[in-house]
Amino acid sequence: MNQDYYDAVTKMEKEGVDPEYIQGWQGGFLNNPGREEQRVTEAYSAGYEDGKAKNTDNFAKWKK
Repeated sequence: MNQDYYDAVTKMEKEGVDPEYIQGWQGGFLNNPGREEQRVTEAYSAGYEDGKAKNTDNFAKWKK
């Protein structure tokens, strides 16, 4: 398992980041196809783009 992935997801979960953002980030990080359009949220899209870029700098914006 990729330690960076595990550490990032664990930190996001502990800090109360929106689950939609986390799911998007995970999908982007793993290069999974995005959700179908009717299920995409703003948080998911932001997470997906950050995950694709392997970026963990923006998740604090999505804390609940």
